[in-house]
Amino acid sequence: MRRAFVLCGAWAVLVAAAFVTPDPAFAVAPPTGPAAALADGPESGGIPGAIERALGSDPGETADSAAGGSTLSVSLQLLLVMSLLTILPALVLMMTSFLRILIVLSILRQALGLQGSPPTQVLVGLSLFLSLFVMAPTLDIVNAEAIAPYAAGTLSADAAIAGAGEAFHGFMLRQTRETNLVMFTDLAGGGGFTGADEIPFSILLPAFVTSELETAFQIGFMLFLPFLVIDLVVASVLMSLGMMMLSPTIISLPFKLLLFVLVDGWALLMGSLAMSFG
Repeated sequence: MRRAFVLCGAWAVLVAAAFVTPDPAFAVAPPTGPAAALADGPESGGIPGAIERALGSDPGETADSAAGGSTLSVSLQLLLVMSLLTILPALVLMMTSFLRILIVLSILRQALGLQGSPPTQVLVGLSLFLSLFVMAPTLDIVNAEAIAPYAAGTLSADAAIAGAGEAFHGFMLRQTRETNLVMFTDLAGGGGFTGADEIPFSILLPAFVTSELETAFQIGFMLFLPFLVIDLVVASVLMSLGMMMLSPTIISLPFKLLLFVLVDGWALLMGSLAMSFG
């Protein structure tokens, strides 16, 4: 339960990071003239200040300003949190190990010839908890460097967002293929990054998802091969016996299940998936 709470908090922080953290690839020149004066005015404070006020944690806030209504009400804070939670499923799919694991398990079910077993809900739950296991080191970093200090009041919201973003940025970067990074950087018209830490999420996210899909399909291909051999052998035997009206799937399914159980397939697959993120 603790890791699940940390995961929800980290993803909520990253949602805010997507709107707060400036994007080097698509940087906009600072406003000038009246717009600049308005942005620098005491009543504005910019987006970072708005987030601080929304969370009720503005370090420069005084009792008089709080009484004057600079901090958003509890209802607006709840609205902000609920808005962040609405895109939590997309973050689970796109920023963690969940996508690769779910695709591999779905391909395994199809390779075994099982149409509805295990059920989709079981596969999703198994993928979620295995993702929590794989993401545990990253979540520990987020909890230690962002969530816990912010909850203790020793870290501002901006610093907490930046710390959580760096942890997930590092995880995604390690799993992303360089060719995909180069492709999306060229498509975005960016470039000139002096280091990997400067790659913005707008480029890293699609490159990471593409890399995860490629890796999942490669693992799925390797899973399909032994079961495909069983299907070919069974189909050849049935054809030689003249039993063309008998479906090869009915005969090959028990042999597939027997092979998967004999090699301790579940433990082997779970361990291999977890180690593939090393």
